[in-house]
Amino acid sequence: MTEQALCNAMRLHGDTVYRLALCRMQNTADAEDVYQDVFLRLFQQAADWDGEHTKAWLIRATLNRCADLHRFRLRRPVLALEELSGCVPDTDGTERILDEMELTELLDRFLASLTPENRKYFMRRYWYFSSVSQIAADYGLTESKVKMSLLRSRNKLREMMEKEGVSL
Repeated sequence: MTEQALCNAMRLHGDTVYRLALCRMQNTADAEDVYQDVFLRLFQQAADWDGEHTKAWLIRATLNRCADLHRFRLRRPVLALEELSGCVPDTDGTERILDEMELTELLDRFLASLTPENRKYFMRRYWYFSSVSQIAADYGLTESKVKMSLLRSRNKLREMMEKEGVSL
């Protein structure tokens, strides 16, 4: 693909790719990364297609890249540990009791056990580090409801860790 064709595709379909990535990733930085990855792949791999084929390819590539990032993050969760300090073990305790893979599997099982709504709130708070007020605004909820959902989820995580024999 020529640079001119890439620029034309970015001009015509860039907004669609970015909005789709933002909708899927719920985060502007991640959406920008997806946007760059998708257009880089287009430049490296694609021939000069007509408009509709390019648009269809970009949409599919965007969805695939978003799914890849979600899968990657599910394998390597990043948590706001200051709020979860009573729910997950400290680093030394984790190394003694569980290796990193076992802890990751336990967290994956915990996330799978949450309702879709509670999982969204939990992930937004402890993975994407969104504020409680931002989560509430994005989903049309009160801050109190979001806080209560997060408290119940943390309690469930604590119970699951204790049941698995992880000292907190």
